[in-house]
Amino acid sequence: MSFDLVLFGGTGDLAWRKLMPALFQAFRHGSLPEGGRIIGVARDELTDDQYRELIGSRFGAVEGAKRPSPEEFKRFASLLDYLRMDLSQPKDYERLAHKLRERSAERVVMYLATAPSLFTQTAQQIAAAGLNGPNTRLVLEKPLGHDLASNRAINRAVAEVLEERQIFRIDHYLGKPSVQNLFAMRFGNALFEPLWRREYIASIEITIAEEVGVEKRGSFYDQTGALRDMVQNHALQLLCAVAMEPPINAHADALRDEKLKVLRALKPWTPETLGLHAVRGQYTAGTAYGERVAGYREEPGIDPASRTETFVALRAEIANWRWAGVPFYIRTGKRLASRDARIEVNFRPTPHAIFRAPAGFANKLVINLQPKDGLELHLVAQSQSQRVSTQAGVRGGMAPLAPVQLNLDFDQRFGSERVGAYERLLLDVIEGRLNLFVRSDEQEEAWRWVEPLLEAWQTDNGPRPYAAGTWGPSASSAMIARDGNAWSEEQ
Repeated sequence: MSFDLVLFGGTGDLAWRKLMPALFQAFRHGSLPEGGRIIGVARDELTDDQYRELIGSRFGAVEGAKRPSPEEFKRFASLLDYLRMDLSQPKDYERLAHKLRERSAERVVMYLATAPSLFTQTAQQIAAAGLNGPNTRLVLEKPLGHDLASNRAINRAVAEVLEERQIFRIDHYLGKPSVQNLFAMRFGNALFEPLWRREYIASIEITIAEEVGVEKRGSFYDQTGALRDMVQNHALQLLCAVAMEPPINAHADALRDEKLKVLRALKPWTPETLGLHAVRGQYTAGTAYGERVAGYREEPGIDPASRTETFVALRAEIANWRWAGVPFYIRTGKRLASRDARIEVNFRPTPHAIFRAPAGFANKLVINLQPKDGLELHLVAQSQSQRVSTQAGVRGGMAPLAPVQLNLDFDQRFGSERVGAYERLLLDVIEGRLNLFVRSDEQEEAWRWVEPLLEAWQTDNGPRPYAAGTWGPSASSAMIARDGNAWSEEQ
């Protein structure tokens, strides 16, 4: 199956850090369909060979096992072409159309790894050049808009030139193997689903923590912030994966219908909950990687008076039969104590204790997303080597119970067979599989839920400071403590 993948923003950060390494891994694994061509598009004046040299030099920053040998890269580079384009110039789209029609590939993928402000114009110009035929797929990177109105404008503009089945709104968290295993765990096994409800689950925590600061993305990030960059898309998609009802089948719209129901069931914000259940912060100077690092306002490209949040913690509730009364805690931030993404499902304590368990213990399921990838089931058990105690206060002479874990490490179990998030998603686009992509109504509903936060934060006192290398402002701990709970590192 022949395909052309046109990578708008082909010299940008996302292209060389994520997309090209993912395409190379698919090429190395033999899963990239034969007869493919990858066309980098940007404003730089480069020849095909210069573009290949540029991408080759960037592969030096890829982690060792994923780095190509010179011979491997030579073969991969034969797939790479380059086209200089100014995305505001219609004649440049005509040149792209001519280049694509030379081959008439069976499938054409247009990947917009550009600023969201260019999405509408680029989609319209693609159509004006006649490149919106039935074999075209358009990939849109997040954030898709700056608020609900801009998101709707982009969706309307794209829908005018392409059908929904041709539009792939990417959220790379949905391509992570651990998230795929979350769906498999819930809907492929009979073990958890009967317990996956308010009668058995006390709370759910979703954490996406980063050690790094804004790095080279300062100008972009200062206009975006953690709520837009991480919560509106990644965190809410994880919440949907945890909370959705079983779909009728594994088809794309069946999955997306159930995710949409969760987003519509999220309790709307009120003036009271905005004050109690939403915390935002901004990192100040501190220690990361054992070294002193600058505060957010001292980073390159950041306004010295910036009110942009680098940390968000929220308490959400889902108003439906399954989840009524169960708090969902979401937090994400930069320059936190460690790089860690996980979902923790905290079960209710046993209804009648006949053993002496550790104080405050309850069963917990931890779904590790990164850097670890796997499942941990936290239980209590009795050590057989321990002598049975007959001390007073130990019921029936039974020895106390101790915490134990059942630990499934997916990297150890499936290491050589694993497919990275962007590799999986790019192959799905080429094949036309929409299951792991976000539909327009899902996206709009997510924006609708976060918009009251965006509006309230325009006139509040600004984000709370927290030192780099910590777990965020203390108000985050106070928020969850009001329910008698604590974040995992505080337990």
